Amino acid sequence: MIIALDKVKPIYMSEQEISCSDIYMNKNMVFNTREKVLIRAQSGRGKSSLLNFIYGVKSSFDGHIEVNGQSVRKEVQSDHMSYVFQDLKLFDTLTVKENILLKNDLTNHKTEAEIDLMLSQLGLSEKRDEPVKHLSIGQQQRVAIIRALCQPFHFLLLDEPFSHLDQQNVAIAVGLINRELKEQQAGLLLTTLDPCDAFQYDKTLQL
Repeated sequence: MIIALDKVKPIYMSEQEISCSDIYMNKNMVFNTREKVLIRAQSGRGKSSLLNFIYGVKSSFDGHIEVNGQSVRKEVQSDHMSYVFQDLKLFDTLTVKENILLKNDLTNHKTEAEIDLMLSQLGLSEKRDEPVKHLSIGQQQRVAIIRALCQPFHFLLLDEPFSHLDQQNVAIAVGLINRELKEQQAGLLLTTLDPCDAFQYDKTLQL
């Protein structure tokens, strides 16, 4: 599977603002499955926008983005991609387990035992029946990561996914993600403000 970008530019940014970008306004930017790509940029440089454009939930850009030859402007790419949004998009009044099962009940991708194991590994077993609004941001990030792994995908999009995690939980989360990427032979696009050496990247790009 291939994600292809052709001269993509957020409509709210000038060409001068993105003149140093490795991605924006590039005539032939391609991401392939099995690649791990780190995308670095300062705040306000369009990291979240880029992933939203690729996923198909925002179309406020000039240029073209295609997934396997199909324009992302036509539909959300939920059948091809899983996404940990920066704002996580959890349902505050639902419990940890309910948030995860909302995804898994649609996909039947993981067994309940596999979900419980991930919760245990990321230190969330005691929180499984707690509404997520009572969790810390770091705990919510872990819930969102588990939920994202509960579906088939060709690409996993991660928007600053470890910003509130300690190194131990980052290492555990990376292990779970790497296992899923290998099993699904999928690609990874990860955005970050700061250097992030959690994965062995095939590409590191500046936005």
